[in-house]
Amino acid sequence: MAVDTATVKRIAGLARIAITDEEAGRIAPELDNIMGWIEQLGEVDTSAVAPMTAVIPNMLRLRDDVVTDGGVREAVLANAPQAEHGFFAVPKVIE
Repeated sequence: MAVDTATVKRIAGLARIAITDEEAGRIAPELDNIMGWIEQLGEVDTSAVAPMTAVIPNMLRLRDDVVTDGGVREAVLANAPQAEHGFFAVPKVIE
């Protein structure tokens, strides 16, 4: 795929980037080279390569998923300007 200045200006317009004709002329060969590299990567046989998410194998440290109340209700309510029945008390907004 050949990248010309019209394509560069179209991409810049879609990205909402203002560029001059001179800048588009400078960028077009660079983008054309990048597209060539991408085409070369498409030719590489990766059928024997296992998919991976990281370069080194990582094992997550798992913990049991246990539901608790946190055990800090009193500490949290100590910061409340007003608390009633174990909850934050707020003024009525809608009547």
